[in-house]
Amino acid sequence: MDQARCNPAPAKDAKGCVASVTPDTRFKILEAHMKKHQHRQDALIEVLHKAQELFGYLDDDVLRFLATRLRLPPSRVYGVATFYHFFTLKPKGAHTCVVCLGTACYVKGAAQVLAAVEARAGIRAGETTSDNRLSLLTARCIGACGIAPAVVYDGAVTPRQTPASAEQRLEPWIGHDH
Repeated sequence: MDQARCNPAPAKDAKGCVASVTPDTRFKILEAHMKKHQHRQDALIEVLHKAQELFGYLDDDVLRFLATRLRLPPSRVYGVATFYHFFTLKPKGAHTCVVCLGTACYVKGAAQVLAAVEARAGIRAGETTSDNRLSLLTARCIGACGIAPAVVYDGAVTPRQTPASAEQRLEPWIGHDH
């Protein structure tokens, strides 16, 4: 692990106040979580969930840390982290847009909504804008078939989206630079 993550300057929130959870503390919390699971290898998914909750994403340092502590090959930890779509290996943006590509949404125009968002934001699905303001994701189905095509903006499911309505909804997040 790099020294900056193990011995960082105190983390500060948006108002400049020292945050209560520093990177050192996150590794200690993660270690306690593994201890709670008795460092069992079959607790890998639960431990990965906790790591992502603490760090926001699973980078190489965190994955190697887990592999070492759980006595698993790094390839196994990486394989599980990349197999499940819930886990992410890159930092997410301040805002998220998830376009549902389930059958009902797709038939009702989700591909066109996704294409419009990609073009407007200047990123592809699975990417984050260079200013870290927006992450664009897709889902196989969000279970909102009756309101297709549906898009989830920062956790809020929005019904019957069109390319124009999706672009308008994202405008405050992507600004005029893209």
